[in-house]
Amino acid sequence: MALTLYGLTQCSTCVKARAWLDQHALAHQFIDYRAHPIGPADLKKWAQALGGFEKLVNRASMTWRQLADALKDPQTDVQWLELIAQYPALIRRPLTLYADGSVSVGFNEKRYTEKLKSV
Repeated sequence: MALTLYGLTQCSTCVKARAWLDQHALAHQFIDYRAHPIGPADLKKWAQALGGFEKLVNRASMTWRQLADALKDPQTDVQWLELIAQYPALIRRPLTLYADGSVSVGFNEKRYTEKLKSV
């Protein structure tokens, strides 16, 4: 599959992204990362591609806001990965992996159109 979305089945943004892809007849695979957690190596690689874990993790989310203050200041990749393993809903949704290996987070029609226009 050339296009893979990682997210949560009930996430409204994931539902919008999947509907947009279906509307544009773009085949994709959807993986609910609560049911099928993303491995640490992939998370680290994708965080680096995005510019750091700060870009991968949604720090405006209800999950983040409800974290104990002591957990909100991870300093190392290991600490970020442990936090995500414990609270997978922290990952921005959807996380989209494209055929060329690039990755994006969130749903943006313009970005999807630009990125997928040649598909």
